Amino acid sequence: MLRHEFHPGKLVAGLFLLAVAVVYAGDAGGAWDAPWFVALPLVMAGLFLAGVAAAIHGIRPRGAARPGRPSRDGTEERRERRE
Repeated sequence: MLRHEFHPGKLVAGLFLLAVAVVYAGDAGGAWDAPWFVALPLVMAGLFLAGVAAAIHGIRPRGAARPGRPSRDGTEERRERRE
């Protein structure tokens, strides 16, 4: 059961910012040498892809909930059998 709505844009942005943190942590730890300007393209690409993901998630059609699953308003939709 989901307790909150899924936001893929926030997920993508967070993953890219985490990647920037890993790059600079590796640089600080001496594992590799990362120039100071590496963060700018990574952050900009992450924000761009986060915007694309949020836009796609926002414009996709929202169909009726599946039978037996809760809908957006929290009520459970049931399908009656026709015989």
